[in-house]
Amino acid sequence: MSPATTSAQSPQAVQVKTSPQPGSRVALEVAIPGSRSQACYEAAVEKLSRSIKLPGFRKGKVPRPVLMQQIGALRIRATALEDLVDVAFREALEIETVAAISRPELSEGFEVVLERFQPGSDLTITLELDVEPSPSLKQTKGLQAEAEPVSFDPARVDELIEQSRKQLAALVPVEGRTAAEGDMAVLSFSGVYADSDEPISGGSGDAMEVELEEGRMIPGFVEGVIGMAVEESRTIDCQFPESYPQEDAAGRPARFEITLKSLKTRELPALDDAFAQQASDKQTLAELREELETRLKDDAERRGKAARHDALLEALVAQLEVELPETLIQQEVRNLVEQTAGQIAQQGMDVKKLFTPDLVRSLMDTSRPEAEQRLRRNLALQALAKAEAIEVAAADLEAKITEVSRGLSQQGTIDPQRVRQVVADDLLQEKLLDWLEANSTITEKAAADAAEGAQA
Repeated sequence: MSPATTSAQSPQAVQVKTSPQPGSRVALEVAIPGSRSQACYEAAVEKLSRSIKLPGFRKGKVPRPVLMQQIGALRIRATALEDLVDVAFREALEIETVAAISRPELSEGFEVVLERFQPGSDLTITLELDVEPSPSLKQTKGLQAEAEPVSFDPARVDELIEQSRKQLAALVPVEGRTAAEGDMAVLSFSGVYADSDEPISGGSGDAMEVELEEGRMIPGFVEGVIGMAVEESRTIDCQFPESYPQEDAAGRPARFEITLKSLKTRELPALDDAFAQQASDKQTLAELREELETRLKDDAERRGKAARHDALLEALVAQLEVELPETLIQQEVRNLVEQTAGQIAQQGMDVKKLFTPDLVRSLMDTSRPEAEQRLRRNLALQALAKAEAIEVAAADLEAKITEVSRGLSQQGTIDPQRVRQVVADDLLQEKLLDWLEANSTITEKAAADAAEGAQA
């Protein structure tokens, strides 16, 4: 937006000069004639006179000298200035085309302006506010992007089948051998911190089932049980990990007195058609394998497409030129915090108790980078849609809305306009990403880079 000055046609109209500011902000310098400041002052006196009650006077009939004495000149001027700023701002927006997204702020501060505000005298104020950003792209076609490689792994079919076999396995008592990895042990145990002999809170039990697999318990526990015979007792030394969620236990050494009370092992079902019928709605093992393979291939394709789109968005954002207004950043931060609260509530936890003011502030601080990234992605896509004139056909939108509406339950509680907007946004984003994929070059990241990215 280039600076512009607008001359008022009426002697009582305000004059406005606009100038862009960093951070997608605009400054409005508003010149207010003395007649307007006097009119606002008189209106403030009238408004306050109607609100005050004094013995011996009817409401709204308090003499002006008495009113001035009771209310005070400063309060009347402050009330007049508040109204004057509000009126001046609304008139300035009528004169200048400004896409305001925040309330205006007096650049000097209210108290400073109040000191120099004199009813009947001309007054010039400067209002600053956030405006809609104007994103642009340095380049739209021929982008170079590197995506995480995603491929179908046939070994996953066997892994899923083995998981199903394990779930359907029968637990049978173990006889004639000691505990081995993969067994189900029933233990009685009690634990203390080895550095203080203090009992561990929750570190004891009389008949707890423990699956003897790595990672099921703290390091050293399962390893100590393996090799034990039924009714045998042992003292096992363990170590709580540094990342253990219970802070008073994290990183501390522990000692457990353990007795193996009973031992069972899994008896896996035979890998045949009967197993397939028990584990799924398929009649044969071959059909089950085919279904799993199809499902895994579809999943790999979805994840591969998502990886390509993430890479394309990253490349597109690199071409984005925009200043993010603080108003939009804070709005997006609040959205992220509300999403986090919603996820916690779905887990049955009390959000009001968990979300203390300190936690909310911390979440808002930590959410800011993600909020800015989401805004940049959305603005980059908006700029692409504008630059390449990409839009969703009306027929496609109506067809998708009809499809989505069929799958929605409790339609009476769903705002149809909200549904339309969400569907339109999703369709447009899908169309933009498909356009990007067709007009960009995507390569797969090298294996070492992909592994490093996955670990991060």
